[in-house]
Amino acid sequence: MKGIVTADDIVNVVTEEASEDIQKIGGTEALGAPYLQVALTEMVRKRGGWLAALFIGETLTATAMTYFEKELASAVVLGLFIPLIISSGGNSGSQASTLVIRAMALGEVSLRDWWRVIRREVAAGLTLGCMLGAIGITRILVWQEIANATGKPLYGPHYLLVAVTVGASLIGVVLFGTLAGATLPFVLRKLGFDPASASAPFVATLVDVTGLIIYFTVASIILRGTLL
Repeated sequence: MKGIVTADDIVNVVTEEASEDIQKIGGTEALGAPYLQVALTEMVRKRGGWLAALFIGETLTATAMTYFEKELASAVVLGLFIPLIISSGGNSGSQASTLVIRAMALGEVSLRDWWRVIRREVAAGLTLGCMLGAIGITRILVWQEIANATGKPLYGPHYLLVAVTVGASLIGVVLFGTLAGATLPFVLRKLGFDPASASAPFVATLVDVTGLIIYFTVASIILRGTLL
């Protein structure tokens, strides 16, 4: 008998693995040591690479907005809801990726379960999108009524169409974000990478770009002939 493995040893290993996964999900490399024992240069190196990659990804958001510059110039009111749209998609994607990554880590989900997960997330994404869309439409209508009462209309004469645009866009963006967040861990696992690399910031960055495309595409369809 060469030795024993104590409960404390097992707990330490589990804690280290969980810490590594959580750090990756947060958008950084695993520190590999207690936070206060990591040198500043090492901390910057482990965090800087991900931040630089995410920043480059976010530059595509500016590219997308430039592509839709004409729509923004014609309907400035659309710009008011850009943060609302893209943040909702990023949040839903981050939720989905975190849940799937954790389920994989616990052995609750494997590669062969991908279709079951996608079906669940489609249903969840549509439901959550409709919920947020309804809240968004209600918010616009209520604020418009308050503004009308004060004699200072907020969203112009076509506010109903703007509300429908925001509501429909939220459904599409939240659905896409949920699917992206749920799918990426499976893709990474299939390619042999750690699913935890599908971090919440990475998913949010991906959904930011596609969220803008969905938003302005929906706006060009609904607002054509009025504001656009």
